Amino acid sequence: MKTPKDTVLVCGLILSMASTLLIALPALAQLPPMPDIPAVTPPKSDRLSGSVNLAHRPKPVPSIVYVSVTGSDEGDGSSARPFATLTRAQTAVRALSQDNDVTVTMADGVYRLDAPLRFAAADGGQNGFAVRYRAAPGAHPVISGAVRIQGWTLADGPRNIWVADMPRGMDPRQIWVNEKLSRRAAVVAPRQAFEFYDWGLKIVDPAWRFLADLPDQNRMEVEGLGWFTDRHATIARIDGDRIIMQQPGWRNNIVGYDTLARPVSPDTARLEFVNALAFLRTEGEWYADPKAGKIYYKPRKGEDMASATVEAPRLEWLMSISGTYERPIVDLEFTGLSFQYTSWLRPSGPEGYASQQSGAYLAGNLPNYPKDPIRDCSWGCTAFEASRNKWSQQPAAVQVAAAERITFSHNEFTHLGQIGLGIGNNAEANASGIGLGASTINVVRSRFVDLAGGAIMVGGVTPDAHHPSRPEMTVADILIANNLVQNISQDYHEQAGIMVTYATGATVIHNDVSEAPYDGIDIGWGWGANDPGGSPAYRTANRAYYDQPGNLVYNSPTILRDTVVFANRVHKVKQSFPDGGAIYHLSADPGALIAENYVYDVPGGIALYLDEGSRYITVRNNVVSNVGVWLNLNSQDNLAPRRTAMDNIAKDNWYNSGVRHGSWTDYLNNQYLNNTAVKGEAWPEDAKAVISRAGIQPEPAAEAQ
Repeated sequence: MKTPKDTVLVCGLILSMASTLLIALPALAQLPPMPDIPAVTPPKSDRLSGSVNLAHRPKPVPSIVYVSVTGSDEGDGSSARPFATLTRAQTAVRALSQDNDVTVTMADGVYRLDAPLRFAAADGGQNGFAVRYRAAPGAHPVISGAVRIQGWTLADGPRNIWVADMPRGMDPRQIWVNEKLSRRAAVVAPRQAFEFYDWGLKIVDPAWRFLADLPDQNRMEVEGLGWFTDRHATIARIDGDRIIMQQPGWRNNIVGYDTLARPVSPDTARLEFVNALAFLRTEGEWYADPKAGKIYYKPRKGEDMASATVEAPRLEWLMSISGTYERPIVDLEFTGLSFQYTSWLRPSGPEGYASQQSGAYLAGNLPNYPKDPIRDCSWGCTAFEASRNKWSQQPAAVQVAAAERITFSHNEFTHLGQIGLGIGNNAEANASGIGLGASTINVVRSRFVDLAGGAIMVGGVTPDAHHPSRPEMTVADILIANNLVQNISQDYHEQAGIMVTYATGATVIHNDVSEAPYDGIDIGWGWGANDPGGSPAYRTANRAYYDQPGNLVYNSPTILRDTVVFANRVHKVKQSFPDGGAIYHLSADPGALIAENYVYDVPGGIALYLDEGSRYITVRNNVVSNVGVWLNLNSQDNLAPRRTAMDNIAKDNWYNSGVRHGSWTDYLNNQYLNNTAVKGEAWPEDAKAVISRAGIQPEPAAEAQ
């Protein structure tokens, strides 16, 4: 026990040490920082009930795995001995990601995949760390699902048709010549030359009976472009004047709305026969013979087949990113990569592609199929309405589901035979068999160009998409910003550039969308039928939607809310279809904002369209130029006094062309306030500011790749 004298001595010693430390502090501040000291575990002691470790644990050193097309999978993944394939890199990442951030650095070159890549939960970040796949500085790595077609020889001099070998059995729906999508050989046919039946078509114009003499009839297709659908069906055989179609694809294509047999506008609808060597008459078209392993092509003007670059996809998709609902894949980034060359093959089979809208299609056999579908189900019927919540979605080339904190930055999605990027879509649209469930997904500063389908599709179309049966299925917090979307939907014309069906808090901001046959940006799904209380439009006798099994009247809202479509530049869209809009919306969306977008050069088309069931949407400070309809609200006045589209606001917009449609009334609580018609290009300063800010923002130098 210390005496008072001892205490005084100890206190004096402490004060002396403190004074010395204060004098020394300025000098200590000039010294370099001390290195981290490894933690030391103190020895065990019976006299201590615990211990205090004052040393800091060193921060894990990020791991780098190198991949190069000139590398070897027998290497160690170092910069000196890089791996050759991404599948080998994945294996290395799994061993490192438990305790470190991991970056996979890809050297320049084309990485041709033998099979699509699958990323599961173990391939993402673990324990708070992240995994990043990045292009090496200055590199432009391409992840390709194609084979190069070479050795072209002249097959038919007078017709200038060339031929080359391809792998036997390969039968793609797309090829790219000198990086341009080439169409399969096709001929446009007059609709009046045929009669339509549930088994197929009857040739009534003798000029078209030559079809029965063509070989490989079971590979030929019928395509119909209508008011808002692009339908594909495969032929089984041709017997004289009867074109027998494969089922169930044909039967599914002749029921519903805007059908192949009875489009909304027969005078403007287009009918084509596709995929026969005899149809190869137009420059830039091609035909494949998978049995012989041959591909034929008629060059465009100026193309030299001795030097032409021809890529034929052999993969249907490139990448599936999906965990499970119990263990989602998290913290995964892709930066500076180019995803190229796929061909989705399902439409080549008996199902065809029974398009409904924007990548959704009808599949399988419909129960209670009508006895006379063309007569009784070309403008909806109960059998069709029973199928609505069972529609499928086209799988994207890159697929994301059961995922959190996934980022795509500075990437390129091009030369793809379907939708480029799918986020939280139906289960059949992800190769993992797991759908939906995507949150905090960022798609920024990327290019989506030269695609057979749309650019980005977010959300699903099933009941679990709009009313998730478990919270992990929710799609939320999706950011689509500063992307270029251009020259898309070239084969599947009915697909929007950017599509969000059901999601919470999706933000579509500062994108540039152009050169599309259908819509630029689409938000919402369900036509109001899944919103609280349902829709009176779906209680009519010909629909009886709510009488069909599984079609519920919900009392709770869908997950669609708080969508933001802001400062986008949308132009030169609506090039093929009258229906839809440059920016289009469906169903209730509390908190939705469509603002400060610049929509222009859509002659004859609709710029801003609030379709069935649109509610709670603010449309403000948009600039619209050179369009047919600048603002359209489908208020469904035929249902009055019942109300569907209501509680919307359109204010402070500017337009120099087009008319306004829909009921903007107090009864519907649709407010139309302070919108200004402008003559020519005499935009006020506030409108000029919107035009200037819309579209892709300049990139800070520190963030550029």
